[in-house]
Formats: sequence, C-alpha cells, structure tokens
Amino acid sequence: MDTDVKYMKKALAQARRALAAGEVPIGCVIVCNDRIVGRGFNRRNTLKTTIAHAEITAIDKASRKLGDWRLEGCTMYVTLEPCQMCAGAIVQSRIDRVVIATMNPKAGCAGSILNLLNMKEFNHQVAITLDVCKDESVAIMNEFFEDLRKRNKAEKKARREAKLTYDTESLT
Repeated sequence: MDTDVKYMKKALAQARRALAAGEVPIGCVIVCNDRIVGRGFNRRNTLKTTIAHAEITAIDKASRKLGDWRLEGCTMYVTLEPCQMCAGAIVQSRIDRVVIATMNPKAGCAGSILNLLNMKEFNHQVAITLDVCKDESVAIMNEFFEDLRKRNKAEKKARREAKLTYDTESLT
C-alpha cells in the first residue's frame, strides 16, 4: 500500500496544478515498472476541449513514452473516479489497474453510476483499488468548489450592482 500512496501523492500534485489553473482539480499519473510514464491534469477550460481530462492526457503521454497504445503492465493513479470517456480509454489502452482516490457519484464509471472497467462483455477488465489518499483528494475538490461558489456569488452581485447603476442612470 505504501507504493499506492507514493504514486497517488504524485497524482494529487497534478490535481494541485489544475487547481492553480482554475480547473476542476483532477490529477493522474501512470506507472510502469515503478516509473512514472505519463502525467496529466484537467485542462478542459484552459484548452477549450472536452477531451482534456487528466486521464486522457496521461494515457497519451504514456503511450508516446512507451511507444505503444497498449499500456499493459501499467497502473493508473487518479484523484477522482473516471468518467465514461476516460473509463473507455482505460479499457481500450489495456491498463491493468486503476487506483482511485475518491468516487464520483454524479459521473463516475468505475463503480458509482456503472462500472465500464469491469464489464465482462469487453475484451479487457481492469483491477480497481479505491480510497487511496481519499481525504486529501476530497479536501482539494472541496477547496475548488467552495472557491467557485464564492466567485460565482461575487460575479452575480457585481452584475446586479451594475444593472442597478444602469437602471438608476437611465432614470436621470
């Protein structure tokens, strides 16, 4: 379990990079032979693309580094349960194991809503380990969403005040 904590801490560092960029703080690393071969963090808003998820970025980097789209023998460490797109990419890339910090009951496809990683109908199934560094991952997510709510509230107030100023000026 020490190895899982070690690499999940690396994924959490990636999540902090997303947080610093104002993105939903999701981070991921892929490990092969006790070596990180791919890293990624969420950058959907920054890159303005649906596919800029941490897992997709890490899979792409690992595939390029290893020179193969098949990532057999690799373990993925991700701070939030993968969505359907990422779970599909994990199955397609033949990753052996996924270690997840915290589940995502609204969009998770490694057990929360459904489990694409363990469907017998697919030609590949993935071993799953849950709740590694869960508290730290949840804390980072909570920090992001608390800040987002504050920013949204401040923006709403500023719009309301601007409208009030405009309405008052139009009366004079």
